[in-house]
Amino acid sequence: MRPELLESPPDLGENGLREILEALRDGRLDVEGALQHLSSFPVRDLGHTQIDTQRELRCGGPEVVYGAGKSPEQILEIGVALLEHHDRLLVTRISTEAAEFVRHRIPRALHDPLSRTLRVEPPGGIESEGLVLVVCAGTSDLPVAQEAAVSARMHGARVESLHDVGVAGIHRLLAHTQRLREARALVVVAGMEGALPSVVGGLVSAPVIALPTSVGYGASFGGLAALLAMLNSCAAGVGVVNIDNGFGAGVLAARINAGARSPIPEGSS
Repeated sequence: MRPELLESPPDLGENGLREILEALRDGRLDVEGALQHLSSFPVRDLGHTQIDTQRELRCGGPEVVYGAGKSPEQILEIGVALLEHHDRLLVTRISTEAAEFVRHRIPRALHDPLSRTLRVEPPGGIESEGLVLVVCAGTSDLPVAQEAAVSARMHGARVESLHDVGVAGIHRLLAHTQRLREARALVVVAGMEGALPSVVGGLVSAPVIALPTSVGYGASFGGLAALLAMLNSCAAGVGVVNIDNGFGAGVLAARINAGARSPIPEGSS
């Protein structure tokens, strides 16, 4: 009698591939069964989208869906396909309409209207480590800051946030100096003149990811003024991501956070 497929489809990250190979070695899976599990490795073509099922193996996390410009039906199909290979799902820049459409069909999906994200977490929850601190200058910057926080958390970081601590009332920030210094990586979110990352960079030794937002009056040019100010920061250890790119900042912070405790491979110089 031919061995059955594995009880639950393994994700195609390193652990999932190991599970398939061990099952094949132990006789719990035959070659045809292994091929069926790997049939969409490394790409699954949905017609409108080619899903990169190898992303977690290469980069440590599954592909994330950018929801803007996609129909609710497309987002649902992509999400269902990703969940066949991975234990989590993150959709960014999703509309409320699309989020509700997906949630009706994937009931365990969680929608965060503030960050415009939809996520499905692993059944046992997300294992988090270290500390990424998301520091937000003003309340108007919160949607972008929350996108960064959700993205970092979904990529394995323990995340905390400081809200409304911009330079217009610098004492609000300085009251949290010790907390700032406990983080392995910081995402500092600001619009207007974009001064906050430079201030934070002068207080901490950890990397600071400056995240400009499009918040501001006319001369802010939709976040360009904040972006240029952050690129010209006089504080060391400050890097900059694109305007309103909370997702990119969150993932970068999570990778820095994870790397802070990772052992150096043997033989590296």
